[in-house]
Amino acid sequence: MPVDVKLAIVGYGNVSRALVRLLRERRQQYPFQITGIHTLHHGTAMNAAGLDADPEFGPRVPCFGAFLDGACADALVELTTLEPLTGEPAASHMRAALARGMHVVTANKGPIAHCYAALRDEAEARGVKFRFESTVMDGAPVFNVWRNHLPAVKVLGFTGALNSTSKIVVETMERGGSFADGLAAARNLGITEGDGSYDVEGWDSACKTAALANVLLDARTTPQLVYRRGITRLTPKRAAAIAKRGKTVRLVSRARRTPSSSGHRVLLQVRAEILDRTDILASAGGTSNLILFHTDLMGTFGTVSVNPTVEQTAYGVFSDLVSLL
Repeated sequence: MPVDVKLAIVGYGNVSRALVRLLRERRQQYPFQITGIHTLHHGTAMNAAGLDADPEFGPRVPCFGAFLDGACADALVELTTLEPLTGEPAASHMRAALARGMHVVTANKGPIAHCYAALRDEAEARGVKFRFESTVMDGAPVFNVWRNHLPAVKVLGFTGALNSTSKIVVETMERGGSFADGLAAARNLGITEGDGSYDVEGWDSACKTAALANVLLDARTTPQLVYRRGITRLTPKRAAAIAKRGKTVRLVSRARRTPSSSGHRVLLQVRAEILDRTDILASAGGTSNLILFHTDLMGTFGTVSVNPTVEQTAYGVFSDLVSLL
């Protein structure tokens, strides 16, 4: 096992802090050393010999390349917030790291949703690894299952309820609260995107849908090409009426591979759907998420993440880092 795999982290929100704690707790078994942390608001901390447990931040280094060079790291851990329309600046951060021959690990779904194939090809050309387990289901194994355990299985499509904030909003309105009350409750739980509208308008789900399709179906798509209809038109009165009928609303992601003249195309959508309470997609309430994979050799099977927290997301990043060893 190598000694002191050096990490440069960009972004220092809840997931980053949880990851830093986990890395320090497991330092004896897994030799990772944080040599740089670069943030938008706190500034930059760098020490090629390793940062202290409570790093002291100085002024923000204006050039990201200078941060990577100063950190002298083996891998970039990209944990900035989602920007759904372009995947930037996270994608540029990753390209800069790959150009320097660094591994890249991320929990930011934006670049996977916008330019996965290009980033994957660049990593392969450089002989480094590109990992992103925490981008879709808070660290629950999704991509690593396909990478490691399902040889020859072809993905035909998937169906998922992948956004926690929308569930909290719906459940709040079913209990008589307002849309704003539900969004505030989700924000208090720390599960919303930096801009909560990305959750309720379906952009978070569209990014996850595009990311899954790009990796598992070679869709080479973007979130803008996902048909999207969020929950913003749902009212407390309507939510309560649906609940009285033994049903509920979920923001559902769907993907389906279909034949075409060029081989195949992938149909993608995210929209609010009325489901029976007994529907498996409705069973994952609160902050829980669920995805079903439709395949040729394994039929339909799924993964459920039950009430995940930032610790589970941080673990997904950690598991990707361990794969570098």
